[in-house]
Amino acid sequence: MSEVERVPETQWRLHVDPSRCIGSGICAGVAPQHFVLVDGLSRPLAERIVPADAVLDAAESCPMEAIVVSDVENFRRIAPEG
Repeated sequence: MSEVERVPETQWRLHVDPSRCIGSGICAGVAPQHFVLVDGLSRPLAERIVPADAVLDAAESCPMEAIVVSDVENFRRIAPEG
């Protein structure tokens, strides 16, 4: 019997630019499993995550476009859309 290779699951990188974040809390409301407010600013709970629609919604909803979601492998920007 041969061993079956596992293809690694795609991962996304979350970044919140602290110089742009105004702490509106929309991201924590839309994706509480991924974002938290600390000292009035948003922070991702993890830098690398498995793809999640709620994260895209949070990035697109951010009034300051402070959240950037990118592909871990090739750094391609996923959200917000330019």
